[in-house]
Amino acid sequence: MKRFLVLAIIGFAAWKGYGEYQLHRAAANVGDETIEVVSPAVETRSDPTIQYRCDGRTYCSQMTSCAEANYFLQNCPGVKMDGNHDGVPCERQWCG
Repeated sequence: MKRFLVLAIIGFAAWKGYGEYQLHRAAANVGDETIEVVSPAVETRSDPTIQYRCDGRTYCSQMTSCAEANYFLQNCPGVKMDGNHDGVPCERQWCG
């Protein structure tokens, strides 16, 4: 049982680390149209019960809806989604 617990913890840490690596890689390659970012914390429009969370995404290209972009703009530090500082994020992609 102890061996299983240790393996489970190592597996979870590896999974979590890989997710952070993907977010960092996506942020470093913004504008590179060949990279597709898929995040486990992505909201779908059809399910209003999904709660958002600050997970390191900062750009409009990493959002999936206007509601998600608004949440990130209002609650997460360091986002880069409101270039003209009018309070409306991602006007070209989601909220325009």
